[in-house]
Amino acid sequence: MARAKRVITIHVRDEREKEEFMRELQRLNLPAFIYVHGKLDSIKINVQGTKDEIREAIGKIRAIHNRVRAKLSPDRGGLYHYAPDDLFRDAGTSVSIPIIVKTLELMGETVRLKEDGSEIVSSVPWEELVKIVKNLGETLSEISLQTTRQIREVVLPVSVAFGMEPEDVLNLLVELGAAEWKEDKFKYELVKNKEHALEMLIRHLEEEEGDSDED
Repeated sequence: MARAKRVITIHVRDEREKEEFMRELQRLNLPAFIYVHGKLDSIKINVQGTKDEIREAIGKIRAIHNRVRAKLSPDRGGLYHYAPDDLFRDAGTSVSIPIIVKTLELMGETVRLKEDGSEIVSSVPWEELVKIVKNLGETLSEISLQTTRQIREVVLPVSVAFGMEPEDVLNLLVELGAAEWKEDKFKYELVKNKEHALEMLIRHLEEEEGDSDED
């Protein structure tokens, strides 16, 4: 099949967007051969290959630029749009998306999940969210062997959102009668459903905070 070439220009808003786009471009597995030339506010990309290869390559290039811009620049509502896979890759860890959503809610941030789970929309900037997910992953590794999945969905968001040690959250759940230590399984388990356990925990922490304010 005849070879062809096409030059496209990607316009970037700032150096940060340019660097992130170039980083993503290097990761991309493209069917066509490309030459890249960066300028101050744009990147020229010379794409070579068959017409089909060029079409596929350009589609992938534009798609990653859209992803980069969506995660670095807020939309008109002031919200950022993130692909979970990008988030987990940069954080170097993976936790369940409902845990991330609940953590951000407890922190008072705006957050919603696209129906198909392909996108997290939030008021939290990219670098900050990467740190939060990294923190969640580290907290998970501390308690994964001694907890069930259900209780982790309570402990992790509270631990990270309130800056508490996960062991302290587990002990508090036991004190409140929302969880217990199962000696035969060597694990903490909820004895209330996770929504009720979380509600009990938050109410207790808010009451404690109110008491300390009065003092």
